[in-house]
Amino acid sequence: MMFFEPRIAGNTGSAIRLSAVTGAPLHLVEPLGFDLSEPKLRRAGLDYHDLAHVVVHPDLTHALDSLQGARILAFTTQATLRHTDVTYRDDDVLLFGPEPTGLPDEVLGHPRVTHTVRIPMLAGRRSLNLAASASIAVYEAWRQRGFDGAV
Repeated sequence: MMFFEPRIAGNTGSAIRLSAVTGAPLHLVEPLGFDLSEPKLRRAGLDYHDLAHVVVHPDLTHALDSLQGARILAFTTQATLRHTDVTYRDDDVLLFGPEPTGLPDEVLGHPRVTHTVRIPMLAGRRSLNLAASASIAVYEAWRQRGFDGAV
């Protein structure tokens, strides 16, 4: 999973914990809206920081260059394709935007973005929490792959 310019330390801390328990790498694209040593980040990630695979990239170009060949699935409320209608592959990157704006148009329209994907929700709601969205998507991808490595 990849968080583009995340702003809230607690959400990223939760994603670090998600990375640790699922094995999904977490790519963070700078600038970050917090310092990686912030107490809220540490608290949300609990003691899972050493078990997670977290990579920080200076910008989106560097992040995508490091993931050559991967499909980039950008999650947005603007998409029509549901997250459950995607057949996930091992090399997929699930891309999420910052709180509260989501992914900007220039990222959604980036030539490396393979698909835009949405998580269904009731009409009239703006969006899900970033960490919750990432959890829903990562677990669906992992479920489709038979929860490889899980106990």
